[in-house]
Amino acid sequence: MLYENKIIIIFVADKINSTIDMLDVKQTLKDAGERMEMAAMYLGDELQRIRAGRANVAILDGVRVDSYGSKVPLNQVATVMVPDARTIAIKPWDRKAIKDIEKAIMDSDVGITPENNGEMIRLNLPQPTEERRRELVKQCNKIGERTKVEIRNVRSDIKDKLKKAIKDGLSEDNEKDAENDLQKIHDKYIKQVDALLDEKQKEIMTV
Repeated sequence: MLYENKIIIIFVADKINSTIDMLDVKQTLKDAGERMEMAAMYLGDELQRIRAGRANVAILDGVRVDSYGSKVPLNQVATVMVPDARTIAIKPWDRKAIKDIEKAIMDSDVGITPENNGEMIRLNLPQPTEERRRELVKQCNKIGERTKVEIRNVRSDIKDKLKKAIKDGLSEDNEKDAENDLQKIHDKYIKQVDALLDEKQKEIMTV
């Protein structure tokens, strides 16, 4: 009877350990997906800031304006609008801030000289040349490749963790299943990166 109880205890313990392993794997894969998603989101943000000839308020996301002794985002001191495909209009909530806003744009890497009429600032985006468009595509591809490297690094890191987990009791079958799931997550975000790059390239090359 004691021997049978011991077998039952061992069997239950093995089931518990197996469940813990599965929960650890699920969490690890979830963490991998989140890290890859963050890399793809970063790429999306970076691509938005690249001027493709069409007006996009995202190019002003990095502009910080002096306001009462602090540096604040532009959209906290002004309304930013896109009245047409080549123009960004900025209307300060306080007309006294217009000079500070103009200076902040000039000091930033936006690369467009603001026009100030005393009430509103306008940014007129020049039509990029064919050569400039191709340079922008190359710039986007470089950022995209760095993002892919980051996603691959996450995959490599998680694969190493899964291999080491076998020594801690994770079954080889569970490890192989986890690697397959990891590859699917990797492929999903690589595909997302390619889609973002394709969309941006079309935007840049459209005259």
